[in-house]
Amino acid sequence: MKKLFSEIPYIQSGTVILKAVTEEDADSLREMVNDPDVYRYLPTFLFEQKYGDIGHVIRHLYDECLKESLILGIHTEEDGFCGLAEMYGLRDEIHKISVGYRLLKRCWGKGIASRTLRLMTGYLLDETDIEIITASTMVDNRASARVLEKNGFSLVVHDVPEDWGYPEPTAADKWIR
Repeated sequence: MKKLFSEIPYIQSGTVILKAVTEEDADSLREMVNDPDVYRYLPTFLFEQKYGDIGHVIRHLYDECLKESLILGIHTEEDGFCGLAEMYGLRDEIHKISVGYRLLKRCWGKGIASRTLRLMTGYLLDETDIEIITASTMVDNRASARVLEKNGFSLVVHDVPEDWGYPEPTAADKWIR
């Protein structure tokens, strides 16, 4: 079993690849970060939005994030860089982690989020000691809820207030697999 956060994995199945974010991804990452539609249902404190310089974000991503989360670039053979996959909130003592994903708008509706989540859960359950995988979505984010449902996640708590970095608590749904 691999120890989570001890390495940056390269995970591939079919046409989807999860791998380290590199400088080659900068233009597409900048496109994603600057799209308000992409971040409409996401927390305000995400790593890629903490700094104005995308180059700085990429150069320091694994300095800061490997301590508490793992962010991988989502790539496909057809589209190249499509977005980010994140494993975060590790609770090592109970073998639990949370997952999330965000895609460039031009990659929506292609099944990439579902295949990405399938890759993440397969990696976590088969190659690490993780036993519990959770996710949170804003109540209004039905597309992400469908991705979770298709991948075997169950809704365990509906419409609970959660801190997503906005002035007021955000209504969120909690999922588990």
